[in-house]
Amino acid sequence: MSALQQPSRDRPRRRRRSWWRLLVATVIAVALFAVGVAFGMALRDDPEPGGVVTQVRTLEPLPQTPAG
Repeated sequence: MSALQQPSRDRPRRRRRSWWRLLVATVIAVALFAVGVAFGMALRDDPEPGGVVTQVRTLEPLPQTPAG
């Protein structure tokens, strides 16, 4: 075998990558599930029809004329 030739591999290295893909897919699935649960809880927390509504307004002071 010369220095330019590479030895052939008997086994492909596919097995090592497969568990990384499984891990990434699992993390993505858990994140999507958590987002779905949060979205569902947000939709459920809407106010009841006919409930009490509180409004808060900030009033700006009117300009005053100098005393004179």
